[in-house]
Amino acid sequence: MSAYLLLLFFLFLLPMASAQTYHWGPCPTPMTQPNFNIQQYLGRWYEIEKLPTSFARGKCIEANYSFRQDGTVRVLNQQFYKDKIRRAEGTAVIHDPRNPAQLGVSFSYFTPYSTYWVLSTDYTTLAVVYSCTDILHIFHVEFAWILSRTRFLPPQSVLYAKQLLVNEGINLSRMTATDQTGCKDT
Repeated sequence: MSAYLLLLFFLFLLPMASAQTYHWGPCPTPMTQPNFNIQQYLGRWYEIEKLPTSFARGKCIEANYSFRQDGTVRVLNQQFYKDKIRRAEGTAVIHDPRNPAQLGVSFSYFTPYSTYWVLSTDYTTLAVVYSCTDILHIFHVEFAWILSRTRFLPPQSVLYAKQLLVNEGINLSRMTATDQTGCKDT
């Protein structure tokens, strides 16, 4: 019976496998931005490159962060996909004030917070973000984003961000550029 359930589990994951990045073993624990200031991080960020995700397959992908009255952070993601602007609203929280760059993000009341770790940012041009979900210490699903305050980032900045991720042990072989051409600001 347990072999049957394990087979069903992997068959369920198979269609999503091409849209996610899986690796054996537990999640790595990269260093995060020291002295992270959430107030400076708020605002609009454009996705420049990412590891594949099942939830962001379009173009013109951006995220906008703002404070809510309850002290949490509103996350409004937007993309142009299948001829429509699609939005997803979530909530980010700082679980431990001693590590404010290690946020948790959720897009549903029914799901736990996923990691959203800001590895590096200068707040005005570039941010490097990493997320990882550990599955029973057998394998992990990871995400990484290179973000910019503008739709395009100089190549040397992208190389800097990628090197930072590689130095933290994050495999970027599946990282892809996000199409930011022909986008309209809303």
